[in-house]
Amino acid sequence: MTTQAWDLLLTDATLATFEGGQPYGLIEDGAIAVADGRIAWVGPRAQLPADAQTRAAHVERLDGALVTPGLIDCHTHLVFGGDRAHEFDLRLNGASYEEIARAGGGIASTVKATREAGEDGLLAQALPRARALLADGVTTIEIKSGYGLELESERRMLRVARRLGEAVGIDVRTTFLGLHALPPEYKDDRAAYVELVCERMLPALAAEGLVDAVDAFCEGIGFTREETRRVFERARALGLPVKLHAEQLSNLEGAALVAEYGGLSADHLEYLSDDGARAMAAKGTVAVLLPGAFYALRETKLPPIAALREHGVAMAVATDCNPGTSPLLSLRMAAGMACTLFRLTPEEALRGVTVHAARALGLDDRGTLAIGKRADLVAWQVRRPAELCYWIGGELVRAVYRGGRLVEMR
Repeated sequence: MTTQAWDLLLTDATLATFEGGQPYGLIEDGAIAVADGRIAWVGPRAQLPADAQTRAAHVERLDGALVTPGLIDCHTHLVFGGDRAHEFDLRLNGASYEEIARAGGGIASTVKATREAGEDGLLAQALPRARALLADGVTTIEIKSGYGLELESERRMLRVARRLGEAVGIDVRTTFLGLHALPPEYKDDRAAYVELVCERMLPALAAEGLVDAVDAFCEGIGFTREETRRVFERARALGLPVKLHAEQLSNLEGAALVAEYGGLSADHLEYLSDDGARAMAAKGTVAVLLPGAFYALRETKLPPIAALREHGVAMAVATDCNPGTSPLLSLRMAAGMACTLFRLTPEEALRGVTVHAARALGLDDRGTLAIGKRADLVAWQVRRPAELCYWIGGELVRAVYRGGRLVEMR
């Protein structure tokens, strides 16, 4: 029998596998081998095959450093034109949201800037944001559209999202968020805009291979359950999975609606009801917690973490990186905020940016360190998993591997 050759062998590592019954799936003094972009062996170093050192093309000792799966940011709005730092300044100097909106601010300002930016311009603006997430250990990222609100601008956003993955060296999953807000030209005709999204925009973008999932903002200031259901029906007809911005500001029972459609996730969830949590649990819909938005908006209504735990709903954590309500460029900080603000344990938070974040994107080939999984790995300059949530800021990444290949940080 031919022994499989390994491309990479990492030894003398502390492995947080997130497999098995141990906290963090921790393996002290572990080793992990990679072949053809997949994990080929993982376990205690003492149990390595006798020929391990000669079997591997490259061997690296990590001196006890922590290794985790690559982090997964499962909810971002990373591609957009301009920023809204000026509005942040205005708010803290006493201006109300209504006053800022009347002056052309709010999401309208981002839509205007995004529409005016060309594809290369959007890419240039998004690259530093994507690189910041990579430098923080992120190897897979979801990017939503929703700041174009007309076909060509939405198409540009999704194309840029695809190009970002190639340029930076991370995996990108794209989500069409046509029902994000009413564009100015449709402010007096909601029905016509929903028709446009469902019958023209979504089918066209899906046909071009630009859509991996479909999202909507189901909220009093967003779209109704009936409007959301309509876009979900169109997504189902096109064979696309759905997810939902739900229960952020009020309870419109959006979580139950997305669960009804077997949705990947319901996101935000500050106003989630017990019935909504039960519905999510029954269908395996992941709860995506977004502490960055909670923090930036100075919210006080906490997501019902106890109910999510009680009903066994998987909890993911993401940055929600966007220009208006969560200008957050660190998934590790989001995990720490989930601990401090929402009282998740460090293990829950770290599972939330690995195992459960993968589930929230419908990906079963990553998120843990197990044989056959993608070799998306991060070696950290710490030895204990909880340190990733404990340290506020700082550069903790030692190396990032995507498919077993070292990713250049630039």
